[in-house]
Amino acid sequence: MVQAKPQPTPPQQQPPGSCWKDTDLYPDVFDWISEDEWESDEPPLESDLHRSQIDLIIRLLKWYWRDKSNFYVSGNTTVFYDPQQRITRNFRGPDLYICLDAEKRDRKSWMVWKEGGKYPNVVIELLSDSTAKVDRTTKKALYQ
Repeated sequence: MVQAKPQPTPPQQQPPGSCWKDTDLYPDVFDWISEDEWESDEPPLESDLHRSQIDLIIRLLKWYWRDKSNFYVSGNTTVFYDPQQRITRNFRGPDLYICLDAEKRDRKSWMVWKEGGKYPNVVIELLSDSTAKVDRTTKKALYQ
C-alpha cells in the first residue's frame, strides 16, 4: 500500500498585512505551486449576492466589449505590484478591475511587471458592512 505524502501546513499566525505564502521561509510548501497560480490571502467573499454582483459586472463588461481584443477585466483575483517583483508583498485582490490596452486572455492574476508595468485603469470594491471602512480608506488610497 502506498501512502500519500502529507501536505505541509502554513503557519497559523502571521503579522498583519503579511502573506503566509512566503517562499523564503517555507520553501517546501511551495514546490507544488507554479508562480502563475498565486492568490491573495484576503478574506473570502462576503455573500452569494456579493459574488453575483461581481460576476454580473464582469459579464456585462465582457459582453459590451465583445468585439474588442485590447482589454482585460477580472474580479477577486490578485493584482501584484511589487517593484522587486516579489509575489509575497504588495498585492491586493480587488472585487473587480479593468485594464485597458491589455491583451484579452485568461489569467490567474495580474502581475504588473509581466504586463509591461501596466496597472489596472479602474478598480471597483463593492461595499459591505464588514469591509466598508477598509474599502473607503486603506484600499481607496492604495487604488488611487
